[in-house]
Amino acid sequence: MLDILSNTEQALRNFSIAFIPAFLGIILHEMGHGYMALRQGDYTAKFMGRLTMNPIAHIDPVGLLMFVLTSLSGSFVFGWAKPVPVDARNFRNPRHGLMLVALAGPLVNVLLAILFGLLLKLTITVFPFLTYQDSSAYIFVLSMLQMGIIINLGLALFNLFPVPPLDGSKVVSYFLPQRLAYKYLSIERYGLLILIVLLATGVLGPIITPILRESYHGILGLFGIV
Repeated sequence: MLDILSNTEQALRNFSIAFIPAFLGIILHEMGHGYMALRQGDYTAKFMGRLTMNPIAHIDPVGLLMFVLTSLSGSFVFGWAKPVPVDARNFRNPRHGLMLVALAGPLVNVLLAILFGLLLKLTITVFPFLTYQDSSAYIFVLSMLQMGIIINLGLALFNLFPVPPLDGSKVVSYFLPQRLAYKYLSIERYGLLILIVLLATGVLGPIITPILRESYHGILGLFGIV
C-alpha cells in the first residue's frame, strides 16, 4: 500500500513539474505556426481564434491524453495540440511560405528552451543552490526549469523529424522537385501509424536522445551552468 502511495505521489510530482513547460511549449509551438502564416498573408488561424493562449482553442483530446500519461509515467513527455489551420493559397509564395510556417513551431520551442535556461541561471544566481537546497519549493522550481529546457528541445527535435505530417517533412519537401514533394507529403495519411511504430520500436530514441543531450548541455554551457 505504501508503494502505491509513493508511486502515485511521484507520478503527480512528475506531472506538476512537466505541466507548465509542456503547456507553453505545445501551445506556443502552434501559435508560432499561426503567426508565421499570418506574416505570409494567411489569416485563417487568426480568424479561427487560434492565435491565443487559451488552451481550449488548442486542445486535441488524444494529444492531451498522451501528455497526461507520459508526464505521469516520468518517461519521455509527449503530446500535441490541434494543428493550426493554414491555407497556403493565401501565401505570396506557397512553397516557401509553407517551409517558413513549418520551421516557426520548432524555432519557438528552441527559443523557449533558451528562455528556460536563462531563468535557471537567474534563479541559481539570485538564490544560490547551497543556501536553498533544503527547500522543496526551490528544488521544484529548478526541476521545472530544467524540464522546460528538455521538453522544448524534445518538441523541436521530434517535430523536425522528416515524417509527414511533422514539420520536418514540410522543410524537406521544399527542397524536392514539386512532383516528388507531392508524393512524399502524400505519406501523411500513414504518418501517425509510422510514428507509433517508430516510437513503439524505440527507433527514434537513439536518434533524438544524443542530439537532445548535447543540445541540453549546450544551453547550460551557454549560461555557464555546470
